[in-house]
Amino acid sequence: MDYWLGIDCGGTYLKAGLYDKQGQERGISRRPLPVISNHPGWAERDMNQLWSICAETIADVLQHHQVAGDQIRAIGISAQGKGLFLLDKQQRPLGNAILSSDRRAITIVQNWQRDDIPRKLYPLTRQTLWTGHPVSLLRWVKLHQPERYHQIGAVMMAHDYLRFCLTGQQGCEETNISESNLYHMEEDRYHPTLARWLGIEEISDVLPPVVGSAEVCGEITRDVAARTGLVAGTPVVGGLFDVVSTALCAGLKDESALNAVMGTWAVTSGLTDSILSNEPHPYVYGRYVTPGQYIVHEASPTSSANLEWLTHQWGISGFDEINRTVASLPKAGSDVLFIPFLYGSNAGLEMTAGFYGLQSIHQREHLLQAVYEGVIFSHMTHLQRMRERFNRATTLRVTGGPAHSDVWMQIFADVSGLPVERPQVEETGCLGAALAALVGSGAYPDFASAQAHLRHPVSVIEPDHHAQSAYRHKLMHYQFLIEALQDYHTRCAVLTTPRSTPS
Repeated sequence: MDYWLGIDCGGTYLKAGLYDKQGQERGISRRPLPVISNHPGWAERDMNQLWSICAETIADVLQHHQVAGDQIRAIGISAQGKGLFLLDKQQRPLGNAILSSDRRAITIVQNWQRDDIPRKLYPLTRQTLWTGHPVSLLRWVKLHQPERYHQIGAVMMAHDYLRFCLTGQQGCEETNISESNLYHMEEDRYHPTLARWLGIEEISDVLPPVVGSAEVCGEITRDVAARTGLVAGTPVVGGLFDVVSTALCAGLKDESALNAVMGTWAVTSGLTDSILSNEPHPYVYGRYVTPGQYIVHEASPTSSANLEWLTHQWGISGFDEINRTVASLPKAGSDVLFIPFLYGSNAGLEMTAGFYGLQSIHQREHLLQAVYEGVIFSHMTHLQRMRERFNRATTLRVTGGPAHSDVWMQIFADVSGLPVERPQVEETGCLGAALAALVGSGAYPDFASAQAHLRHPVSVIEPDHHAQSAYRHKLMHYQFLIEALQDYHTRCAVLTTPRSTPS
C-alpha cells in the first residue's frame, strides 16, 4: 500500500501522520515540543532538538504502524507561521529559533507604529506588523545581538527549516513567506525596498528562493534515511502554513464560508480571488495553494493556549472534566470575565490577561467557564471584522482542539448566532501537509482535485436562541472592559513617558 507522510510542527506538539490516496489517516505519532522562556515574553525553541524530535516521530510512526520506507511516495510539512529560524553561513542553526508568540520586539513595533511604517508597508505587503513577525525579530537581533545578525546565512520559518533538515536544500515556502513583510503581494516576490524600510536591508542577500506548496524541493538524504527509516530519494514538497492546511481541511473554496481555527492562535480565514482597496480593516492576505487565490485572515494568540496554561497551574488534565464542569453552570450566568491575552492580544500591544468581576461567591468552575467564554469573545473580534469583508459568508467551520468540545462549540454558536460546522478531521496540519505531498507526487493534478476526494463527515451545532440574548449582553460587557483597559494603558503610557527638557 502507498502512503503519503504529513508532518505538522505546531506550537506545542510535532506530529507525523500516514495517509492513503483518499486522505484517510492510517497512523499518527506525536511528540511534545518544549518552549524555552528564559526571559519574560521570550518564546524560543532549540533547533537541534526540534530536528531530533522530528526524526524520532517519523521513525516512530513508521515502526509503530509497520510501514516500510519505500511505501512513502512523498512528504509534506505544515507548520505554525511566522517566528524566526536562522542558519549561519555554514548552514548550521544560529542560536535558538524564536517563535511567533515571542514578545521581545514590542518596543520595535511600537517605534514603527510611531513612525507610520505599517501604513507605508501595508499597500505592498498586505500585512500588519507585530512582535512575532520575522522582520520584527530580525530587527531585534540586529539591535541587540549584532554579532549573531552578521552571521546570518539564511532566514527561514519552521517548516522551511525541517525541510532543510530532511533534504539539505534551502527554500521559503510561499504560503508562509508571503506573510513575512518581506514579500510584495501583488508582484509575487521578495522586494528589497521592504527590508530597507524596516532597517534590515542586509537580509535581502540571505533569503532562500520562494518555493510552491506542492513543488518538490528536495529528496530525503542518505543520513536522514538511516536515522528515520525513510528511503533516500523520497521527494519532499514545499509544504504549508498551518492556517492554509486548516482551510483546505475545512473545505473552504470561495467567499461563502469562513474557517475559525482554535489553537495557540485564534484565526478566522476566508478565501478570495482579489485584493480589495478601501477595506474596513487592515486584513492580512497570504498566497493560497490555488493559483490566483488569496487566503485572508484575522489572527491573534488569544485562543485555547490560555486554558492549557490555567489548567496546568491547577493540575487539571482531563478535557472531559472541564467540559462537564462548564456545562453544569447556567449559560452566561456569571459576571466573571476573562481576558485571554496571556500570549498577546488583538486589542493593543500592551494588553495582558486577567479575570474581572470575581467575588468570594465564585469558584473554580466559574473561572473555567469565563475562560471558555473569553476565548470565544476574543474570536468574535476577528469573526465580526471578517464578516464585514466576507459579507456573503453563511457558513462557519471550526477546527482545532476545542472543536472536539460540544460545550465550547455550543458557546461559539450561541455567541455568534451561526451554526458551527465541525469537519471530523483529527489532525488538520498533518492532513494538509499530506495533501501537498499528494499533489506534488502527481497523485492529483491540483489541490482542488485532492480536496474533492476527501470524505470526512461534518457535524453541526445549532445556536441556542434562548441563550443568545444573555451572551450578547455579556459580550458587550467584555468589549466595554477591553475599551476601559485600553484607556488605562494609554494613561499609564503618559505617566511613564519622560518629559522633554528645554535644549
